[in-house]
Amino acid sequence: MTTSTAERVADHPIEPFFLERWSPRAFTGEAIPENELFTLFEAARWAPSSYNSQPWRFVYARRDTPHWEPMLALLNEFNQSWAAQAGALVIVLSNSVMLPPGKDRPVPSHSHSFDAGAASMALALQAARSGWAAHAMVGFDIDRAFAQLNVPQGYRVEAAIAIGRRGDKSTLSEALQEREAPNGRNPIGQFVSEGRFKPE
Repeated sequence: MTTSTAERVADHPIEPFFLERWSPRAFTGEAIPENELFTLFEAARWAPSSYNSQPWRFVYARRDTPHWEPMLALLNEFNQSWAAQAGALVIVLSNSVMLPPGKDRPVPSHSHSFDAGAASMALALQAARSGWAAHAMVGFDIDRAFAQLNVPQGYRVEAAIAIGRRGDKSTLSEALQEREAPNGRNPIGQFVSEGRFKPE
């Protein structure tokens, strides 16, 4: 038995919300209320992390606030062209050190980026369940974000996320309209192997 939506089919049974989540670029331009944005952050809060270190940090700007234009300006020109209609922008950071139980000083965290990714996925799934959409990207000025957002040393700037209500794809350029649909995934056999790593 498989799971499917109108646009995607899983090879094995999974919860449909995994297929329903995708990363659109067409947004309505509606601002997200702060309480609804914080519901997404609440979902991220409960992600797993090494030693419960919770290394993720989120810096956000909602549209129609003084923080919006400076945050939008961090994105490259291509991403600005569509993310300008999002309801919020979020920069995801992770702390590269942690304080494990029983230690009196921080130690390097091997999994800080992995853990921040788990929190970001939780945010994206909650967005999809709440009638919003989240589109993560790395097309932005990471060095400038580090300075502009006053990020301390020891943190890694991971990604930017545009959050908004899905809009009509006709608002996008022709090239982006053609890409405005959920995409597929590689088959499990291409990335899963038993016992030892399978070469490409």
